[in-house]
Amino acid sequence: MTMNLTRQSPESAPTLYPLASPKWSVEEILALFERPLLDLVFEAQRVHREHFSPNEVQRSTLLSIKTGGCSEDCGYCSQSKRYDTGVEAERLMALEKVLEQARAAKAKGASRFCMGAAWRSPKDKDLEPVLDMIREVKKLGLETCVTLGMLKEGQAQALKEAGLDYYNHNIDTAPEHYSKVITTHTLKDRLDTLQQVREADINVCCGGIVGLGEGRRGRAGLIAELANMSPPPESVPINSLVQIAGTPLAGAEEVEPFEFVRTIAAARITMPASVVRLSAGREQMSDELQALCFMAGANSIFYGERLLTTDNPGADRDERLFAQLGLRAI
Repeated sequence: MTMNLTRQSPESAPTLYPLASPKWSVEEILALFERPLLDLVFEAQRVHREHFSPNEVQRSTLLSIKTGGCSEDCGYCSQSKRYDTGVEAERLMALEKVLEQARAAKAKGASRFCMGAAWRSPKDKDLEPVLDMIREVKKLGLETCVTLGMLKEGQAQALKEAGLDYYNHNIDTAPEHYSKVITTHTLKDRLDTLQQVREADINVCCGGIVGLGEGRRGRAGLIAELANMSPPPESVPINSLVQIAGTPLAGAEEVEPFEFVRTIAAARITMPASVVRLSAGREQMSDELQALCFMAGANSIFYGERLLTTDNPGADRDERLFAQLGLRAI
C-alpha cells in the first residue's frame, strides 16, 4: 500500500497515520520476536512496570448490539452475510436490553462496556439509538466503547458529544497481508476512520488478530503499524483467531502459544504506555498461557461469557485465575 506520510510537528494535530520516519522498523520488531523467550518476557515486564502497576488488569465486557448481515468479506468473521456460519442477521438491540446487560457487567466487575454492531458503516439514522445507549451506559458509571465500522464525516463528533470514551476499529493484520484477508475495504479506509476518531478527541482502541496466515514477519508488521501511529492507540487488543466454520480462514494454521506470548511482549515493548488487551481466543487458552501473557505485559481482558458471537471464559474462571495470580481488577 502506498501512502503519503509526513511526520507531524509538535504544533500539528495528532495523526494516526504511520510516521514517515518510523519509530520502529519491521526488522527491529522481528529482532524482538527472535530473542530468547524468557529474555523477551523479562524485558516486556520491565517496560510494563515502568508505566503500569504490575498486578492490575482492566476488565471490559463486549456486547453485540446488532448481530450479523454485514456486507464486508473479512475472512475471519462469522457475521459476514457472504459466509454460511449459522449466524442470523438481527435488528439493533433495544435500549433497555442493552442497559440490562450493562448493569450485569458492572455487577460482575467490568469497568468498561463495549458495544459492537455488524455494519460496514452506520447510517445517521442507525447512529441515533447508539448515541442514546452511550449516554445511558455512561450514567451507570461505566466507560463506554463502540465498534460500528467505518465512520462518515461528523459521526465521530456526534459520538464524542454523547460521551463516548473509546472507539474500536482494528487494523487486523500487516499492510502487506491485508488484501489476503479483506477485499471490500482497504487499510487506508480504516486509518481514515481512526483519524476522524482521533480528531474528535476520542480514545483509540485498535489492534489486530494473530493467526490469519500472516507468519512471523506479518505479526511484526502488524505491531509496527500500530506502534508507529502518532500517537499509538490508547488500547491495543491482541486477538488470537477463533476459527469459525464457514469462513475462509477456518482451518488456518494455528499460531503456537509461545509465539502468541511473543506478540504480546512485542506490543508492550513498542507501545509502553498503551493498555494491551488479551482479547479473543482466551477460551482456548490455558491458565498458564494467560499468566505468561500477563507477564509479557497484557493488562486488560474482555470479561464475560461472550465476545460478539464467540465464547469467552466465564467470570468464575477469571475470578479464580485472578485470585491464583494475585491480580486486581480495575
